[in-house]
Amino acid sequence: MVKNHKLARAISDANWGEIVRQLEYKAEWYGRELIKIDRYFPSSKRCSNCGHVVEKLPLKIREWDCPECGSHHDRDINASINILAAGLAVSVCGATVRSEGNKSQRTGAMRQKAPNSNARESRAVS
Repeated sequence: MVKNHKLARAISDANWGEIVRQLEYKAEWYGRELIKIDRYFPSSKRCSNCGHVVEKLPLKIREWDCPECGSHHDRDINASINILAAGLAVSVCGATVRSEGNKSQRTGAMRQKAPNSNARESRAVS
């Protein structure tokens, strides 16, 4: 997103590290699970209906039709559906979600363990 010269300053000023730190803190505070999605996961390019990934989708295109199934998508709503599905896949079955071209095991969606999560997990098992 920083490569887009119109958005670069606003995105850089957002201090993403602090946002992630706050999310981790809040998740731990409320006993929730934080799942991070790979930064290259094609959430807005992937059809939430059939899973087809569009090769190129410029930022100026806000709505698009899937060439495979013909579904009409709003870019942001489609991305939110795909991110939710990826998070649920990790939460339910521990799947690793990563972009098609990236085969690294380190990337993808993964569970974030809280520092004191062992106590909660042992209570849940008992």
